[in-house]
Amino acid sequence: KGKGKGPQGRRITLKVAKNSMRVLFNGRRRLELSKMGIAVFPKCLLELADVEEIDLSRNMLKKIPNIIEKFQNLMWLDLHSNQIDELPPEIGTLRNLTYLNLCNNKLTTKGLPEELTLLRNLRTLNLGLNCLESIPTTLGSLKELIELGLFDNSLTIIPKSVKKLPKIERMNVKRNPLPEFAKEEEPIDTIKRIESLYLVEKKDLCNSCLQTCQGERDELHKLEDMTPGPSEKPNFTSLTTPNSTAIDNQEEWRIK
Repeated sequence: KGKGKGPQGRRITLKVAKNSMRVLFNGRRRLELSKMGIAVFPKCLLELADVEEIDLSRNMLKKIPNIIEKFQNLMWLDLHSNQIDELPPEIGTLRNLTYLNLCNNKLTTKGLPEELTLLRNLRTLNLGLNCLESIPTTLGSLKELIELGLFDNSLTIIPKSVKKLPKIERMNVKRNPLPEFAKEEEPIDTIKRIESLYLVEKKDLCNSCLQTCQGERDELHKLEDMTPGPSEKPNFTSLTTPNSTAIDNQEEWRIK
């Protein structure tokens, strides 16, 4: 542990990093460093800065250093399930990024740099499960976005510029305190309610109105009569005869 720096996590050597390299079917090279107990971005990765993909998900990272700008070939970056509370402005230099997963971190609105909007090739951006109270309207400049995750935050508004992204197909905004969700959560009342109720005495009604009211009342009574009520006496025909100890108390025994 470094002085006053908290846990350093597992130290990743260049050898470990090289052994974690995978070549995908599309020819891209991915550094697979998920679930490795990493708390500090490994500097040795600079030796492999020409990779196209990095998976650092499910670690203990709190910060992404500005050296991230050295990874200019990056097209895919997965940082989900860490403890990241802010991104460096240098993230905006990774112009080839098409996929950025920041889900399940500790990002605040202040922790999103304006430079995020320079990632004009982004197709997938996941900011779900963070601590965002608002999102910058400038995210509307990410015109290539197809998928945007904003679920499980503290958002009360989604900017129009973001709602109107031209290529968006999936936008998950569930579990945010958005006003449109408050309406949806009200129970839907399937019973038809009376819109107006007038209380009048018989003597104040004309003949035709009185007949209409009495007719409707009779219809209601008919319905009530048709509704099967509980039978007065319990019927236990299918039960066997009680044994000798219960014979004296037959009715009570049957009910039990």
